[in-house]
Amino acid sequence: RLVEVGRVVLITHGEDAGKIATIVDIVDHNRAIVDGPTTDVKRQIITYKNVVLTDIVVKCLPRTIGTKALAKFLEKEQVVETWQKTAWAQKLEARKRRANMSDFDRFKLMRLKKQQRDIVNRQSAVLRKERA
Repeated sequence: RLVEVGRVVLITHGEDAGKIATIVDIVDHNRAIVDGPTTDVKRQIITYKNVVLTDIVVKCLPRTIGTKALAKFLEKEQVVETWQKTAWAQKLEARKRRANMSDFDRFKLMRLKKQQRDIVNRQSAVLRKERA
Protein backbone atom coordinates (compact mmCIF):
# COMPACT_ATOMS: atom_id res chain seq x y z
CA ARG A 1 0.00 0.00 0.00
CA LEU A 2 1.46 3.28 -1.10
CA VAL A 3 0.41 6.84 -0.38
CA GLU A 4 -0.95 8.05 -3.70
CA VAL A 5 -3.65 10.30 -5.06
CA GLY A 6 -6.86 8.29 -5.18
CA ARG A 7 -5.98 5.98 -2.28
CA VAL A 8 -8.89 5.46 0.11
CA VAL A 9 -7.94 5.87 3.78
CA LEU A 10 -9.64 5.11 7.07
CA ILE A 11 -9.41 7.99 9.53
CA THR A 12 -8.45 6.71 12.99
CA HIS A 13 -8.29 9.88 15.11
CA GLY A 14 -10.26 13.11 15.40
CA GLU A 15 -13.89 13.96 14.86
CA ASP A 16 -14.06 11.90 11.65
CA ALA A 17 -12.63 8.74 13.23
CA GLY A 18 -14.04 5.59 11.68
CA LYS A 19 -14.94 7.24 8.36
CA ILE A 20 -13.27 6.71 5.01
CA ALA A 21 -11.88 9.46 2.79
CA THR A 22 -9.81 9.73 -0.37
CA ILE A 23 -6.37 11.27 -0.74
CA VAL A 24 -6.73 14.16 -3.19
CA ASP A 25 -3.24 15.63 -2.93
CA ILE A 26 0.01 15.02 -1.09
CA VAL A 27 1.37 17.97 0.91
CA ASP A 28 4.68 16.52 2.15
CA HIS A 29 6.14 13.37 3.69
CA ASN A 30 3.88 13.63 6.73
CA ARG A 31 0.60 15.08 5.47
CA ALA A 32 -1.98 14.74 2.72
CA ILE A 33 -5.21 16.47 1.72
CA VAL A 34 -8.16 14.12 2.10
CA ASP A 35 -11.79 14.55 1.13
CA GLY A 36 -14.82 12.32 1.64
CA PRO A 37 -17.95 13.85 0.12
CA THR A 38 -19.87 10.56 0.30
CA THR A 39 -19.00 9.95 3.97
CA ASP A 40 -19.34 13.53 5.29
CA VAL A 41 -15.61 14.10 5.71
CA LYS A 42 -14.71 17.70 4.91
CA ARG A 43 -11.61 18.45 2.83
CA GLN A 44 -8.70 18.77 5.25
CA ILE A 45 -5.00 18.32 5.67
CA ILE A 46 -4.38 15.24 7.78
CA THR A 47 -1.22 13.57 9.02
CA TYR A 48 -0.42 10.01 8.07
CA LYS A 49 -0.35 9.10 11.77
CA ASN A 50 -4.11 9.70 11.91
CA VAL A 51 -5.07 7.52 8.94
CA VAL A 52 -4.67 3.92 7.80
CA LEU A 53 -4.29 3.12 4.11
CA THR A 54 -6.76 0.66 2.61
CA ASP A 55 -6.38 -1.55 -0.46
CA ILE A 56 -8.96 0.50 -2.39
CA VAL A 57 -7.62 2.93 -5.01
CA VAL A 58 -9.60 5.17 -7.34
CA LYS A 59 -7.70 5.00 -10.62
CA CYS A 60 -7.06 8.01 -12.88
CA LEU A 61 -8.04 10.55 -10.21
CA PRO A 62 -6.53 13.99 -10.99
CA ARG A 63 -4.71 15.84 -8.22
CA THR A 64 -6.68 18.47 -6.27
CA ILE A 65 -9.99 17.40 -7.80
CA GLY A 66 -13.02 19.32 -6.58
CA THR A 67 -15.46 17.88 -4.07
CA LYS A 68 -18.38 17.53 -6.52
CA ALA A 69 -16.25 15.86 -9.17
CA LEU A 70 -14.74 13.56 -6.52
CA ALA A 71 -18.23 12.56 -5.41
CA LYS A 72 -19.04 11.57 -9.00
CA PHE A 73 -15.82 9.53 -9.27
CA LEU A 74 -16.56 7.76 -5.99
CA GLU A 75 -20.14 6.97 -7.04
CA LYS A 76 -18.96 5.66 -10.39
CA GLU A 77 -16.30 3.45 -8.78
CA GLN A 78 -18.71 2.41 -5.96
CA VAL A 79 -16.03 2.99 -3.35
CA VAL A 80 -18.35 3.03 -0.32
CA GLU A 81 -20.00 -0.25 -1.38
CA THR A 82 -16.59 -1.83 -1.99
CA TRP A 83 -15.45 -0.71 1.47
CA GLN A 84 -18.56 -2.09 3.16
CA LYS A 85 -17.95 -5.50 1.56
CA THR A 86 -14.44 -5.81 3.02
CA ALA A 87 -13.84 -7.93 6.11
CA TRP A 88 -12.20 -4.94 7.78
CA ALA A 89 -15.34 -2.79 7.52
CA GLN A 90 -17.56 -5.67 8.65
CA LYS A 91 -15.33 -6.24 11.68
CA LEU A 92 -15.53 -2.54 12.62
CA GLU A 93 -19.32 -2.63 12.24
CA ALA A 94 -19.57 -5.74 14.44
CA ARG A 95 -17.43 -4.04 17.10
CA LYS A 96 -19.69 -1.01 17.03
CA ARG A 97 -22.80 -3.21 17.33
CA ARG A 98 -21.30 -5.13 20.26
CA ALA A 99 -20.33 -1.91 22.03
CA ASN A 100 -23.91 -0.66 21.79
CA MET A 101 -25.47 -3.86 23.16
CA SER A 102 -27.29 -3.74 26.47
CA ASP A 103 -26.86 -6.34 29.19
CA PHE A 104 -30.09 -8.05 28.15
CA ASP A 105 -28.94 -8.16 24.50
CA ARG A 106 -25.68 -9.84 25.57
CA PHE A 107 -27.71 -12.36 27.60
CA LYS A 108 -29.94 -13.16 24.59
CA LEU A 109 -26.86 -13.56 22.40
CA MET A 110 -25.32 -15.96 24.93
CA ARG A 111 -28.51 -18.05 24.98
CA LEU A 112 -28.61 -18.23 21.18
CA LYS A 113 -24.97 -19.30 21.03
CA LYS A 114 -25.66 -22.03 23.59
CA GLN A 115 -28.61 -23.31 21.52
CA GLN A 116 -26.50 -23.30 18.37
CA ARG A 117 -23.64 -25.12 20.12
CA ASP A 118 -26.10 -27.73 21.44
CA ILE A 119 -27.49 -28.42 17.96
CA VAL A 120 -24.00 -28.76 16.47
CA ASN A 121 -22.87 -31.08 19.27
CA ARG A 122 -25.93 -33.32 18.82
CA GLN A 123 -25.37 -33.58 15.06
CA SER A 124 -21.67 -34.31 15.45
CA ALA A 125 -22.50 -36.99 18.04
CA VAL A 126 -24.89 -38.63 15.55
CA LEU A 127 -22.20 -38.57 12.86
CA ARG A 128 -19.59 -40.04 15.22
CA LYS A 129 -22.02 -42.79 16.20
CA GLU A 130 -22.68 -43.65 12.53
CA ARG A 131 -18.95 -43.89 11.77
CA ALA A 132 -18.22 -46.12 14.75
